[in-house]
Amino acid sequence: TPQPHNRRRLLFHLLQLTSVHLPTLIPSSRMAYFSAAQLHTLPWTSSINPNVAYRTPKLLLYPKLLRASFSSSNVETTTLTKDSSTTTLRELCYGHVQEHVIRRAEEVGYVIPTEVQLQALPFLFSGRDCVLHAQTGSGKTLAYLLQVLSVVDSQRSAVQALIVVPTRELGMQVTKVARMLAANPSEHESGLKSCTVMALLDGGMLKRHKSWLKAEPPTIVVATIGSLCQMLEKHILKLDTCQVLVVDEVDFMFNSSKEVSSLKRLLTSYSSSKNRQTIFTSASIPQHRRFLYDCMQQKWTRADVVHVHVNSVEPMPSCLHHRFVVCNRTEKNPMLLSLLQTDSPGSAIIFVSEQSGKSKKAGSAPPTTLLVDFLKSSCGRFSDVSLLEEDMNFNQRAASLSELRGGGGGGGGGGYLLVATDIAARGVDLPETTHIYNFDIPKDAVNYLHRAGRTGRKPFSDKKCFVTSIITVEERFVLQRFENELMFCCEQLFF
Repeated sequence: TPQPHNRRRLLFHLLQLTSVHLPTLIPSSRMAYFSAAQLHTLPWTSSINPNVAYRTPKLLLYPKLLRASFSSSNVETTTLTKDSSTTTLRELCYGHVQEHVIRRAEEVGYVIPTEVQLQALPFLFSGRDCVLHAQTGSGKTLAYLLQVLSVVDSQRSAVQALIVVPTRELGMQVTKVARMLAANPSEHESGLKSCTVMALLDGGMLKRHKSWLKAEPPTIVVATIGSLCQMLEKHILKLDTCQVLVVDEVDFMFNSSKEVSSLKRLLTSYSSSKNRQTIFTSASIPQHRRFLYDCMQQKWTRADVVHVHVNSVEPMPSCLHHRFVVCNRTEKNPMLLSLLQTDSPGSAIIFVSEQSGKSKKAGSAPPTTLLVDFLKSSCGRFSDVSLLEEDMNFNQRAASLSELRGGGGGGGGGGYLLVATDIAARGVDLPETTHIYNFDIPKDAVNYLHRAGRTGRKPFSDKKCFVTSIITVEERFVLQRFENELMFCCEQLFF
């Protein structure tokens, strides 16, 4: 009989050992599906007989994928029956997205749809409100941008789509992809206006944006909640004509005490769910059934909102290899150096906790700065180490990311080493990252998931990527809790 905190993990391995379908082990057949985060609430219904020879472990494969649509009264399930390998992104978007947008997507390599795109786009194109709940790097951004570009009319001078993001870095990234997809090379020949995308982000030049909004409103606005609310409160920006509202990293936005009241006001006061399509996205939505209930009750979405949940039993990409090493706090710096020398990573991100308020008041140097100085003086191959943290000004943060994406982050061969706080854990896309190092353990399983999600971001690549945590003996139980919640196993390294 397992201890309560080990039940989910043991159930997951039992399913792999016996290849039994999930509903046969779970008493409630009326529920549409279960996520990994829900398994711990289920009563234990089986035990392991040590005298029985079980079959060789193999991956549990689901012959059918379930989608759940939540209405106010029941749960409606829809089964995906078409094989994803037979469908191209062009076929999926045919009749909905303009030819030049599809062509631009194909030019940069978006040819075969990912699982979340295959499941979500039919619902999005039909105008339904959606909650896109899928792994990091699974293609959620492209899914909602294709829907946005299928709805807006570039010849109409009005804000028709709003994309809300939690950080300036994610906003710059989404804006870049949106402008790339919207660019129409034949616009000069036809004389038609192109689709304009405004980045209304914290630290931007709001005076210039104010003039732009008054003179000729953009078609699409990508905004952080702080800058957006300034424009809405001053009546410079109005959402009367907004047809699509996207909230990216929605769980982070609702869990932020600074932003939650502004976000709720945006969803209910500045615009109505009756007059728009609402799309929420994240790789992590804890208690997602409760969240969907709140969406309908609070009228953040319409009552027929669809929850598209991909890989509910495997919250992180299967190409990730999780490891940990145990040492004293005073040994963390040399241990990290040993790991870097042993792994010789192509490109890596080292996550460090933010500086405490007490440490700031004492005038101590930030832990990120101390680590960067140590690496620069000790690690010859990565002598040019980049830094990304919240206390940096916006221009410095933008320059740091631009340098990394331009292949200039050290190593001379296009590799980079980035020391960052959790500001880099949400949505930042650096697909060449092969290694993640948790110099300080994340504060919870959701943060672990998003840190780990900065690698393994090439959906159709089998290349193994590594997530390594440097922990103390006392922190081992915390990492075990993350393993149980996120359904993964960690290998211990010894030096």
